[in-house]
Amino acid sequence: MGFFNRFSGKKTEPAPNGAVIPTEASLGSTPTSAVAAAGVGVKPRLAAAREKVEAKDLPAALVIYEEILASGAGDRADVLVAISGDMGSHGHVAEIVDLIAPRYDADRHGPATGLNLLQAYLALGNTDAAQHVLDILFALNRPELEDRLHGFSNAIAELLAAPEPASTTPAEGMPGDVPKLGLITISKPIWFYGLEPLAAQILPPKEGRLRRIAFAQLALPGRAANPTATDSAVKPADELARLSRGLPLWLAETFYFSPSYAPVAAIALMSAAGMESRLVDFGAEWSVENLRQLVDTTEGGLDYIVSGALRVVAGDYEVRLRVWEVKSFRERKTFSARWTPGTADEALGKLHADVRAYMEWSPASAAFAYTVPTQPRAWLDTLDVSLGFFLVDKNVLPLGQLPLIEPDIKAVAARAASGEAASLAFLTLRARAAKLGVTATAETELARSPLAHEAMSVVGPAAGRVPGA
Repeated sequence: MGFFNRFSGKKTEPAPNGAVIPTEASLGSTPTSAVAAAGVGVKPRLAAAREKVEAKDLPAALVIYEEILASGAGDRADVLVAISGDMGSHGHVAEIVDLIAPRYDADRHGPATGLNLLQAYLALGNTDAAQHVLDILFALNRPELEDRLHGFSNAIAELLAAPEPASTTPAEGMPGDVPKLGLITISKPIWFYGLEPLAAQILPPKEGRLRRIAFAQLALPGRAANPTATDSAVKPADELARLSRGLPLWLAETFYFSPSYAPVAAIALMSAAGMESRLVDFGAEWSVENLRQLVDTTEGGLDYIVSGALRVVAGDYEVRLRVWEVKSFRERKTFSARWTPGTADEALGKLHADVRAYMEWSPASAAFAYTVPTQPRAWLDTLDVSLGFFLVDKNVLPLGQLPLIEPDIKAVAARAASGEAASLAFLTLRARAAKLGVTATAETELARSPLAHEAMSVVGPAAGRVPGA
């Protein structure tokens, strides 16, 4: 199961093992067997089953699906893909395996159902079965599927390489409360908080039907959170952990400055009785079940989720992003980038541009003109530092959880003059540091910008100096 289940204690209700519970479909009051005898079409019966699934009446839906599959329609490709899609979109991955796997034939039913079945096996952690389905799909020799299939191949490899999940049993002498993993969603640029009086000058207007998209904290395959640790001593900043949070924060910030999107960044936090709250790493990529839980806990739901993984391979950094369409919980696109410290800005800039192009990003009309930073690697550090101070300011994290307080503030200050957003990020960071009693950089050069000058008056003039002001 996914990391949400391991740490939150949330359980997925098991499907009845082979149980067939007499019930009636949502087609008047006629039992499904009578419906079949009356010659009711497959489409309304599928719709009836879908209604049961949406109403969380899984046993009733299974009765209808079993009846459809037992009929002459049970060998139709459109029926199998519809059932597997309905089950997958509502998180019932085990039922996809039970209903579809015994009937699926790739040559006869095509790749769509196979992809749903493959994702179900991945969500269940059954790498052997997933590999078998992947081999079958590769054997179809469909060039248009190759990118997606290679993405699934990497996902299987990551599952195989990942260690066993760390136990959540409390350590000896620790409170019996099991640590809980929660998600914090950041809905505006992290550096904006504290500049609310300038919202009209900074934030673009949002009108009409927006595409709701979440950028999830990236997984660091092979790592495991330490839920029983209590040591809050200052530790060196972890570069991969910072990137795992900085990348989704950057993409969410970017998509906020588009008229078509309502983005959030989803960041993980662990807490338990007797333990300080802390930011945590994910040791495995988000499963379909995890994605569904994110949708269920996001107000208004979501249309897209971007998840992914980050690792160091032979001294190079490598990231892979996956774009999921929530309606069907299908992976629609993958992006990847690889870089060394010397090529990071170029690689990250290209990755950012590729995601914007695929999602049809366009700039919003606002007084503040969003520009892509010329040094994105440094900008990711700025965003993660801003996140840490924001969470401390909101009493979500203790100050001792921030790794390098004064060096981080000085680094953000050194970048403050590189653009308007960098200046605003420094101003809000410096204001929070002062509020928390942290001694930081004194006067700092800011970008030549009336907006930066106005922002300085909001957070306090001692935080910086605008050239010529």
